[in-house]
Amino acid sequence: MIRLELDLIQTLALAAPVYYAGLVLRRRVRFLDRLNVPSAVLGGLVFALLATLLRGVVSLELDTGAQPLFMVAFFTSLGMEASLALLRAGGVQVVLFLAFATVFCFVQNGAGMAIAGAFGESPLFGLMAGSATLVGGPATGLAFAPLFEEAGLPDAATLAVASATIGIVAGGIVGGPVATRLVHRHRLEPATRSAEERARELEDPPAILRVELDREDTALVRNMVLLAAAMGLGSLLGARFQAAGLTLPAYVGAMVVASVFRNLDDATGRLGVDQRAMEFMGGVALNIFLVVALMDLKLWALAGQALPLFAILAAQVGLVVLAASTVSFRLMGRDYDSGVMAGGFVGFALGTTANALANMRTLVERFGPAPRAFLVVPLVGAFFIDFTNALIITLFVNWLH
Repeated sequence: MIRLELDLIQTLALAAPVYYAGLVLRRRVRFLDRLNVPSAVLGGLVFALLATLLRGVVSLELDTGAQPLFMVAFFTSLGMEASLALLRAGGVQVVLFLAFATVFCFVQNGAGMAIAGAFGESPLFGLMAGSATLVGGPATGLAFAPLFEEAGLPDAATLAVASATIGIVAGGIVGGPVATRLVHRHRLEPATRSAEERARELEDPPAILRVELDREDTALVRNMVLLAAAMGLGSLLGARFQAAGLTLPAYVGAMVVASVFRNLDDATGRLGVDQRAMEFMGGVALNIFLVVALMDLKLWALAGQALPLFAILAAQVGLVVLAASTVSFRLMGRDYDSGVMAGGFVGFALGTTANALANMRTLVERFGPAPRAFLVVPLVGAFFIDFTNALIITLFVNWLH
């Protein structure tokens, strides 16, 4: 057998072509592009599959020591987006939708744990196939994987990727039909808008989420300093939490500090937080984190857990469809916009915000504009739900540990 041991630099160097392979695959396979499967996930999964097929020929050891750094950097950038001013600007509907999505995280986790118990699996197994990977997506699932393994769930990272990937595919397939059925069943119609307004509303993201990036290099450097400061102070805060007996992922403290920075900047304008700069740095960190984590997967570890995993995820899809068609639709107003929002909810409750926006964009291209939906869903799905979901998962892990 050929044994290959890569150091940190070699591992990161290998991650670059693996990520590029994912980009090419998504570009050439329209089905994958339409479902918004992240390129980093595609490239990493292809590599993991090849490693599994060659398991008896090549033994590969990667140095994944940089993962925690990139993971914390990504979630710190999310904390910089948790703006109370944006929450207020979205109005009551944003608060209602966020409250509904937050409560649904508890529902997903309860259902996952109950079904896992019926199969004789650990409650942590069901929790990982709950909001950690469905509302949270692959990044949140992989970020919490070390915590789950420490609490007693082996191969948590592999389980996280499998659950998140299936969820992304299901969210992309199911969301559109759910909303279309609501539109036809209730004979919903959009408010009359001009062609020019409709064209603007189809743009992504909505105006409230677009912030111009300064042309000067100092803007990016300043935001790098802010990100690093939040990460550093967050590590100190996280140490305090752990000293108090709380089991937390490494990034929670940094997310809290980053949200404080963001809201201080909203109030004073002194820090110069630039959302586009934060999104850029967070995106780079996320892609590196995901690719390296997926390259190191041991897919064969799932062989004995496939049946309970698929049973849990099938139930989760049913729950999401039911909640979107009933509670979400009624809570958000029983009108055309709320029908489109239901399709968006399916997208991010099973996959990612990209799925949600893709579902809604398809609907408005067919039926007409839904401006309220394109304001509410991105604010909740892209910014606020990741914050509340992280706290919920942490609560469950501490309860079960």
